Amino acid sequence: MPTPNPDALHFLQTRRSRPAKTLTTPVPDQDTLLPLLTAASRSPDHGKLEPWRFIVIDKPAMGRLADIAEVRGRALGMADDQVQKGRDQFDKGHLAVAVIEVHKESTKVPALEQTYAVGGVCLGLVNAALAAGWGANWLTGWVSHDREFMQEAFGLPDNERIAGIIHIGTETTPPPDRPRPDVAAITTWL
Repeated sequence: MPTPNPDALHFLQTRRSRPAKTLTTPVPDQDTLLPLLTAASRSPDHGKLEPWRFIVIDKPAMGRLADIAEVRGRALGMADDQVQKGRDQFDKGHLAVAVIEVHKESTKVPALEQTYAVGGVCLGLVNAALAAGWGANWLTGWVSHDREFMQEAFGLPDNERIAGIIHIGTETTPPPDRPRPDVAAITTWL
């Protein structure tokens, strides 16, 4: 018989990301953040490739990234509200971790499986932060998909891309729950 962990199951069934704009200080220091990154790295990893790495973004770096986002948004001809949305992710942030997908050549593990593993790392980091009592939110947006932003902001080579920017901090307002999928309606039993 399996040994259940009801507390862990309850956490997973009720977990809720906190909107990044509602997170404030204090934020985890390096010693507090390392166990969260360790937990996130326990993602399924076929071939033990570890196709991810982390870039920790502290408050002083946020302003530089916000400026790069604004310049890129304007260069792309985006509407003012879209430019501002890209900028706000950093202007309003206090601490974030950019989870970087590092595509590794492999005859055993297709690129798509590597992407799945990195998605698991992003969710794992959000869940680890929430379980540790922090608020956390996984953001992407246009900045995460713009190659020039990735290169200028983080120096990413062509085999790397942003999988997510995970904001972590102190929750100011508990978010309301939102509608969840009807599991019975999306499940087929064979």
